[in-house]
Amino acid sequence: MKKYILSLLFCFGLSLAIGQIDRSKQPEPGPAPEINLDEAEKFELNNGLTVLVVENHKLPRVRIQLNIDNPPILEGEKAGVQSLTGSLMGNGSKSVSKDDFNEEVDFLGATLNIGAQGAFAQCLTKYFPRILELMADASINPNFTQEEFEKEKAKLITGLKTQEKDVSAIANRVQDVLVYGKNHPKGEFITEESVNNVTLVDVQQFYRDYFVPANAYLIVVGDVEFDNVNDLVTAAFTPWTKAVPPSLSYSEPVQAQYSQINFVDVPNAVQSEISVQNLVDLKMKNDDYLDALLANRILGGGAQARLFLNLREDKGYTYGSYSGIGNDKYGPSTFRATASVRNAVTDSSVVEMLKEIDKIIKEPVSAKELANAKAKYVGNFVMALERPETVANYALNIETQGLSNDYYKTYLERLDAVTIEDVQNAANKYFTSSNSRVIVAGKGSEVLENLEKVEFNGKKVPVLYYDKYGAKAEKPNYDNAIPEGVSVNSILQKYLDAVSGDTDLSGVESIKMVFEGEAMGSKIKIEEIRTTDKYAKTTFMNDSPMMGVVAKGDELTMKQGPNKMPLPEAMKNDMQAVMGLFPEQNMMVSDKTKLAGIEKVGDKDAYKVEVPGEMIQTTFFYDVESGLKLKETSVINMNGQSQNSEVIYGEYNDFNGVLFPATKSETMGPGTLESKLIEVVLNIELSDADFD
Repeated sequence: MKKYILSLLFCFGLSLAIGQIDRSKQPEPGPAPEINLDEAEKFELNNGLTVLVVENHKLPRVRIQLNIDNPPILEGEKAGVQSLTGSLMGNGSKSVSKDDFNEEVDFLGATLNIGAQGAFAQCLTKYFPRILELMADASINPNFTQEEFEKEKAKLITGLKTQEKDVSAIANRVQDVLVYGKNHPKGEFITEESVNNVTLVDVQQFYRDYFVPANAYLIVVGDVEFDNVNDLVTAAFTPWTKAVPPSLSYSEPVQAQYSQINFVDVPNAVQSEISVQNLVDLKMKNDDYLDALLANRILGGGAQARLFLNLREDKGYTYGSYSGIGNDKYGPSTFRATASVRNAVTDSSVVEMLKEIDKIIKEPVSAKELANAKAKYVGNFVMALERPETVANYALNIETQGLSNDYYKTYLERLDAVTIEDVQNAANKYFTSSNSRVIVAGKGSEVLENLEKVEFNGKKVPVLYYDKYGAKAEKPNYDNAIPEGVSVNSILQKYLDAVSGDTDLSGVESIKMVFEGEAMGSKIKIEEIRTTDKYAKTTFMNDSPMMGVVAKGDELTMKQGPNKMPLPEAMKNDMQAVMGLFPEQNMMVSDKTKLAGIEKVGDKDAYKVEVPGEMIQTTFFYDVESGLKLKETSVINMNGQSQNSEVIYGEYNDFNGVLFPATKSETMGPGTLESKLIEVVLNIELSDADFD
């Protein structure tokens, strides 16, 4: 009974206490927790290599990271030499061949990657001595061969070609060029010409100049003993010759003098890539570093930030809009707010993005926004502490960024101390709406007219024009008038007349075409089968089916080996407009097909015919003179991502009385497939099994 009475009194007292809480006020936050952060143990070799060791014996694994903290490197007319150096590193060493090196790493179940400015490895504890030895050997004695150099050079050039019409790649390149300048390491870019300027001797010289231990840090984390690491690293890395990288000078980037739109015309763009940016001089050691991070978080740091809530949730202009602020101890970095938006709302999106930047500069953020932003950083920080490598990374930052020894121990305390006023001061200092550089890469024929009307804060925002490499350009001319009497149907009929010759296409019931080429060192065969209402395309690699697309009846499926995956209904509907024996036959009766003007394809004028869709937009280009199809492009929009593909048709030859392109060049993965038409069969006998 006594125990029951005590419990009753306790509950009664607790209810009184609860009743006295004022729920209209937000509880005061408690003090920031004290961070007990283990310090990495450190030693240094005579050649300048600094080694940081973090012991963690929870799992029998070791992580090794080599960082070379060089200033930005200007490559100039040999831009690409650093990329080629990195791709050649890790191909064994002077004493271990590439195949033997890779085979041993695989046998040990380890990961080992080496680049132009560092290396990374991960392995079981028992294999740590050997993996460390292999890393050191391949880093200090790289195996540069002419054969591998030519392979990597060809890969790099192929990659560059695939980016020529990629809107995102073009936008990113121009953004860097315009904010930093072409004569700055962060603004220069790699071209096919600059890659062809690079020789194997240049790669070897780059390695000797910049892969040096003066600014190098080796971080070892995991199930290791400090003294053992000391012995192993000393033995493995002492042969690394002591040297310092050459000092470089380059132009200082300059802030835009006034807010402006820098427009890049990308005719194949189905959406506009927008970046609102300015230079910032932000370093991790700055007193207002955390203030700037919080300001950026509130503006565009995630799905709860202002840009996202405005442009996606409220306006529905985009799948997402974000911002980011960089820091660099060596010089200026950038603040950027970005979005990929529909063509029709490009101008409106620019205005809304500028408004949000202007607002956070001029008006204090709310207490709730600041609390949520802080909570996100607190969560990230606490979660990071669970990872052993975090201690090493923090120690590396303290070494390389000029931070105080207690920087991370007091991180939460300093974060908690940031005020609304601090955030606004940081926004004033690092963001700007008065001299922003707004870079837009998009389809000028659809977006430029409205972009030129954009006003902000009562002033018209001038539009300047640039090409896809960031050079000043003239305003695009869209006055290629369609001759009187030319229509979609007349263009498509001219094509059908051109390819049919003396053959009556109404008598064609099925077509089989086979193209062959080479890509990625393999034989590629593409087989297409068409009827009036069915379609199958299968890609073979070395005679084995790799993938395919089949459309029949109400089905649209993608095949990968024996697996089939149904594709969305909207994609099926879009494909209906460009199916058939000859797509032009369906396009002529579709109300979607439209004539979009005249554009150059190579040195020929071509009529541009578009077939828009919900998920797939296809564009065909027909020679104004001959009527033959010169090019076909398509853009697939799926899950917020866009995928571009292009097919360029070569000379047409007569196959069974009908003209077909004898060659074609088309996008395939990261590269391009050049193929020849080796077989055409008309009215082939087909069964349902051919479309399974």
